[in-house]
Parts: sequence; structure tokens; C-alpha cells
Amino acid sequence: MPLELKDAHKVDESSFPYVFEQNAVVPLKTNSKSIIRCNIYRPKSKGEKFPVLVTYGPYGKDIHYKDFHEKSYSEVNPEHHSEHSAWETPDPGFWTKHGYAVVRADERGLGQSPGFLDTMSRGTSEAFFDVIEWAAEQPWSSGEVGLLGISYYAGSQWRVAARQPKGLAAIIPWEGMSDYYRDRCRHGGIFSNQFIKFWWDRQVVSNQYGIPGRAARNWGPDGVDGDLSDEEREKNRQDQNVDNLINQFRDQEYYASKEYDMNDVQVPLLSVGNWGGILLHLRGNIEGYQQAGSKLKYLRMITGRHDLPFYYKEEVEVQRSFLDAFLKGDDRVGWSQKGKVPTVDIVLRKGDVGFNDAEAEKVYERRTENEWPISRTRYTKFYLTPSKTLTQSEPVVRRPQKLSYEALGSLENPKLLQFTAAPFEEETEITGHIVTHLNVSMSAHATGPTPSDIDIFLTLRYISPSGKEVQYTGTAGDPIPLTKGWLRVSLRKVNTSHPRHRDWLPHRDYFGTDVQPVIPGDIYPVDVEVWPTNVVVEKGGKIVLEVSSGDTQGCGRFQHDHPEDRSEKKLAGMNHIRFSERYLNYVTLPVIPPK
Repeated sequence: MPLELKDAHKVDESSFPYVFEQNAVVPLKTNSKSIIRCNIYRPKSKGEKFPVLVTYGPYGKDIHYKDFHEKSYSEVNPEHHSEHSAWETPDPGFWTKHGYAVVRADERGLGQSPGFLDTMSRGTSEAFFDVIEWAAEQPWSSGEVGLLGISYYAGSQWRVAARQPKGLAAIIPWEGMSDYYRDRCRHGGIFSNQFIKFWWDRQVVSNQYGIPGRAARNWGPDGVDGDLSDEEREKNRQDQNVDNLINQFRDQEYYASKEYDMNDVQVPLLSVGNWGGILLHLRGNIEGYQQAGSKLKYLRMITGRHDLPFYYKEEVEVQRSFLDAFLKGDDRVGWSQKGKVPTVDIVLRKGDVGFNDAEAEKVYERRTENEWPISRTRYTKFYLTPSKTLTQSEPVVRRPQKLSYEALGSLENPKLLQFTAAPFEEETEITGHIVTHLNVSMSAHATGPTPSDIDIFLTLRYISPSGKEVQYTGTAGDPIPLTKGWLRVSLRKVNTSHPRHRDWLPHRDYFGTDVQPVIPGDIYPVDVEVWPTNVVVEKGGKIVLEVSSGDTQGCGRFQHDHPEDRSEKKLAGMNHIRFSERYLNYVTLPVIPPK
């Protein structure tokens, strides 16, 4: 039985430095019987209209940041601490002080919003669309709406912007994947199960509409409409753990229903990616920027943990100047004048400053460019050799050889090969997209099952001139290498006729009809997409390419180890890299000459 919707809308004009409206109701055009509930924070100036920043997501509009993640909140710039701070969203105390209204909505089926819980779906994006148009029409609204938020609150921006809601004037997807399948769920076709399980169990299901005991758990207030039983809530949600396991291909309805055309994103866009987001958002920010149809679009790259830079003083000033330009008509920088502001602004990772140290990372310099990828890129092949080196000279292999490693490696028991380049003779910048070309095969163990696939895991590492591997700051502050890439060899088919296919970024459709056999003994040439990166290799520094059969150091919470997706029956055996005059193996690195 659905719960009876109650009028829980309250307005408080005196308790805070801003007017606070809790549980305002947004009627849904796509479903006249349902609503979205949101909180509104707006400046106290009576009669004035304000541009609006909207967030729409699953983590609970009423759960305070310090309750969601106490340690993170303690490290956030204090300027963004208020009574209504919330995880990964703009702080109302700060933004209302600067002339913005903030609307924070509970996503459909979550928090205080009734409905079917189906995160990142077409249906929930339609509800987001309605929230934006509603915000633009309110009496306190200037009619100009901007989107600003981290991670989920960024990834959802691409989809709703492609729907082109009235009133939407600009978006800032800050570390937000744009491709649900490739960026998040199935890296190279391999199920990224560990993060999805953690995220779903801790941050989503714990906030489902109708769940009892919220207040007792200090997870926001209890549901205003009452509680639903475990059985009712289970029927009222689409479980991502299950869906991403049983659906493997982009042409299945589950994934296809979430697709959209990035070219339909037309509003001014500032895509902010993090070089450390090598397992979730990084690819999406760069591809989103590239594919968006916006006349005015910008790419900014940062470093640091995913939760803190959003609130750094200098980054907030970038956000504010961009939003002021398009929501207030106050363009102090020139964002609205095509060509006035360089379209690409990157941070250069040079030296070993440690990881998870925001102060230390301030030594990284910034540089602007006019395009991405950088036009002067020299795509340079580093060949793998049977002696486990990387060389820029094409190796001479006089007889066929192979290097072997055990299949089904794991983070706890890695199985890998490492290929190391000679020390660089001069400082060399590597910035951009990477492709690794490998010739692979597999064989069964003497007494084991006959394998039918190969999972390739690639890692690029940087060794400083002192001989120490440099570790960078990952999403959660964990130490990570330069970047990673993946491929399930049965999904090796590349669609060279697709408009998005590029030599430096092979396009795979990942359709069920693309599956190709993998037979023991046969050799398969494959091009593996490795996510973009940046490093300034110092004189005497070295690059290492690691080829493994499972997750290795630097994957953090983003492991690919589901026993069904990576079963012994399918994968157990030996994997091989083959070398001969015919079978050359190489990694193509984007080397950037000085300006």
C-alpha cells in the first residue's frame, strides 16, 4: 500500500541567515500522482528574485554533512560550514550570501520523495527535469537555473541538460561520470562490483523513502509520510548490485534506457575533472566536455580528494565567476565571450609531493590550452619487449616468444607482468589519452576447465629519478598510480565507423552482438583504452606498464572481483602476451612538446 502524502512544507524566516523552506513540493508533469520534495534556501531580501542552484540526488537533503562523513566535513573550508551543509553539494550559507537561492531535492524514491527508486534512470532524470523547470518558475526565482555539485550530483547533470529544460542556464559537473556503462559499471566490459555495492548499501538503500529509524540512526529525520515494510521497499526499488551483474551489454534494456545524446547538452558548460579519478569520474568529465554540443564549454583539471577541492577558496571563485556570468550577467572573466578564456585549464603533476596532502599539491603549476586533446601531442609508441622493457625502437624478435602470467589475479594475490622504460634523458610531459596494443592468448591448466575469456587489467606507473614509485591522491585519499585501463577480450570488437572512434580512443559499442569467441591457443590483437592522465616525467624518471589478470595496487574501493562475472570456469588458466615479427606490442603515450 502506498503511503498517504502529507503536507510537510514549513517556512522558517528567522532561525538562519537565509530563509529556509523544508519539504517544498514539486509536482511531476510526467506523473500527476507523484511529487518530489525539496528544501529551499534563499536570501532574505524581500521582493528580490535570485538565480537558483539546483541539486537532485539520493543522499538525503536533510542529512547534514557532518553526519554523512564527519572526517571529511572537519576538513572542508570553514567558509562552507553552515546549519544545512550536505555531502557533495553547494553550501547554502555561502551561496545565499552571494545572492543565490539553493534548491536541494530528494531524488524520486529517496529521502522524503515518494516513488520508485531507480537511480540514474530515464525516469528519475525526467523528475529532475521537472524540478529545474519548477525552480525557474518560482516567484523568488530570476528564472535562471544553474547546476553545481560533485560526483552523483555532477553525473546527473549531463543527462538532464541533454533534455534541455526551460530555465537551465549553465552547468558545472564537478567530477561526474557521463557514461554509465563505460565510466562506472563495466570497465572494458568487466563488472566494477565493489564500489557499486558499497555505494548502494551505505548511501542509497539506507535513505530509501519509507525506511524506518532514520532519526535514531542520525541519518536525517524520519519519513514525513510514515514507514514502509522491508518487503514493500524491496518491491519499490531497482537494485544496482543485481542489475549490473545480470546485464552485461549496452544494448540490453537496462543500460539502453539510460543512454542519451551528449550533443544535446547545449548550455554553457564547465566540466571539472580530477587526474586522480582513474576509476570512476575522470573519463566522463573529459568525454562529456568533448561530446557536449555547447558553444561555450570549458574543461578544468584538478588534483586532490574528490570531496575537498570543490570547497577550496580558489576553486569556489572559479565556480562563482562562471555562474555569475551566465546566471547574473556579471561576466568578470570573459566566460561568455568565445575565445576570451582558454577552453582547457590543466594542472601539471611534477615531482613527488606525496598523496592526500592538499597543501603539498599546491606546488603543481597550471597551464591553459585552447583544445583537448592538445593539438601538439606527439603520440609516441613504447614497444613491449620479451625482456620486459619498454623501448621507443621497434624491437627485433627473431623467433616467436611469449610471456605468461596466471589468470584470475586479485588485489590480494596479483598476477602480473611489468614492462619498464629506460630512464628518460630529458624532462618529458605526458598528457592525454593512452592506447595499449597487445597480442594476447590463453591456455588451460592441465587439470582445470577450458577458459573462454581473458580479462586484461593495465596500470601505468611513474618511477621518480630516485627509484621510488610516485603515488598520487585517489578519490578517497588513497595512494594511486598514474592511470588504469581494462578490457574483456570477448568484447574486443572496435567500431571504427562510429563518429566517436579516434585513433587515440578506440570506440567499442559493447553490444551483445559484439561478443567474439576466445579460444585457447589463438592469438588476439587488442587495443585497450587506458584512461587519460598527466605526468611530467623528470630527467632520470621511468614509466612502467603493468599487465595483470586482476586488480592491483591503486584500485582502492573499485575492485572487479564478483565471483560470477569473473568465474574460474570462464577465466582460470594462463594468460600470455605474444611476441614475433608479426605481433608487436606497444603502449602509445601522448607526449607534449613545450609551447
